Amino acid sequence: MNKEVTQEKLDQYFKITGEALAKVKSSPFDNQRIDHAKDFLDMASRYYEDAKHFMSKGDFVLAFGALNYSHGWLDAGARIGLFKVKDSRLFTVDD
Repeated sequence: MNKEVTQEKLDQYFKITGEALAKVKSSPFDNQRIDHAKDFLDMASRYYEDAKHFMSKGDFVLAFGALNYSHGWLDAGARIGLFKVKDSRLFTVDD
């Protein structure tokens, strides 16, 4: 098994996390917890930008880690209902 973080793997993770980020941005938030939803989205966006920065510096390991944190914030927000998304391919939610 290849455990190396390659450009191809990073590209794949950037694509799926970017897609999840776009879906959350275009979906409604839980109106009762709007501040929490905005905070989760802000954290996910910041980690996504960090990942781009690390990749531009050639640090694929830190880029991969930041992408996983980014998607983790998005997935957690979806799972607890802060983001009203229905896409079990991108999030651990029911369709």
